[in-house]
Amino acid sequence: MTLVLLDTNAYLRLAKRVRPMLGVAFGTKEYVLTVLKDVEEEVHRNPNLRFLFPWFDEQVLADERLAARVRLTQEQKASIDAAASVLRASVLTDPMRFMAGGGSPPSPVDCRVLAHGFVRGCLVTTDDLSMHKLAGEFDIRVWHGYELLKALLNAKAVDSVLVKEIFDALEANGDLPASWRAARHIKFPKIFGAAKK
Repeated sequence: MTLVLLDTNAYLRLAKRVRPMLGVAFGTKEYVLTVLKDVEEEVHRNPNLRFLFPWFDEQVLADERLAARVRLTQEQKASIDAAASVLRASVLTDPMRFMAGGGSPPSPVDCRVLAHGFVRGCLVTTDDLSMHKLAGEFDIRVWHGYELLKALLNAKAVDSVLVKEIFDALEANGDLPASWRAARHIKFPKIFGAAKK
């Protein structure tokens, strides 16, 4: 089994349409998706996110998140706290390195998600390029959201129609990341056509 942690943006982009999503093994590597309680708390603390994603607290989704929640020993919690502290300290020593192209430094929640990936050897899914940069500095495995969607498609956990629907919805909502836009014709040529040369 390969545990895949979704950060806030990855979860919010997929959870409404990919159901069931969390706690269900898929693919030959038996990927299992989960979100941390920190992600749930981040959405609840942010009025803008609660407004934009009113479906987040639907009972079926709340139950799914609770059932798939990662259970940790005290030792794991201590290791994750220590790793999150190191990651956060690294961010704070030079936050400007994350701000190229209008980005922002990884938040404390971002650091906790990456700390789980570091300590537990999980794969982290995020479209936050600053998280990708920080993960690269600490050799933490990360995927873009479109890479997760491709793995779901390859495992037949989603179909081509749903993939197109997800891309279309993100684009219509102004939430299609540049990385997804760039990968659309390369990773999903059967759906969107091959990249133009």
